[in-house]
Amino acid sequence: MNARLETAAAALSADQQIGQIAVQLPGATAVFRRLKLDFCCGGQVPLATAAAEKGLDVNAVLSELAALQRPSALPGVSEPGALVDHILARYHDVHRAQLPELIRMAHRVEAVHRANPDVPAGLGNLLEEIQQELLSHMQKEEAILFPMLKSGGNPFVNQPIGMMRAEHVEHGAALEQLNALTHDATPPAGACNTWRALYAGIAQFGDDLINHIHLENNVLFPQFEAAQQAAPVARGGCGGASGCGCS
Repeated sequence: MNARLETAAAALSADQQIGQIAVQLPGATAVFRRLKLDFCCGGQVPLATAAAEKGLDVNAVLSELAALQRPSALPGVSEPGALVDHILARYHDVHRAQLPELIRMAHRVEAVHRANPDVPAGLGNLLEEIQQELLSHMQKEEAILFPMLKSGGNPFVNQPIGMMRAEHVEHGAALEQLNALTHDATPPAGACNTWRALYAGIAQFGDDLINHIHLENNVLFPQFEAAQQAAPVARGGCGGASGCGCS
């Protein structure tokens, strides 16, 4: 089954098997690993039982898991400042949390199942490359472009926007590689819970990154590109009023 279908939102319950939650809720594996709850080989027990065996408050665990659930709908705001704040909280912060856990699980699956012909060899390395490129991209947006947009833009805003659009194309190519390597995040028959959770997380990451790029390319950036196109062009330079004298 495609992992995107398995991540369909379901109400969290203490009666759910811990392995089922790990597969359905991207990010849950990091919580379970920190709490030393076995979601893979021991994932057939209810969350309530697993928590009780570790002396944990199941309601506290459920609250932590509930915080991982994120709205799939795109925001109803288009004002640049509010949209930038939404992108930072909903996508930049989320990508930074998603990728380390996906990388850890990918390397684990590759190591444990290396004899399986369906193992996604090289997945961990590919995710590390994606992480490196995406972190660099987001840092540039946060340090340069987003402050510029939140202050209303300036005559030079098209240059960094063009650079970010070009990098978005590269991110899209990396997602295509990711989908090809994981068969569109579809785990093989008999895959363990860690493998299935990995692919569910990859499916969520891919959907998040696509929506992230869509908001920037199609909602945020055009507001400033249109303003620049409408602005009068100052004539000068070679052959202009400034008479730079280079000819």
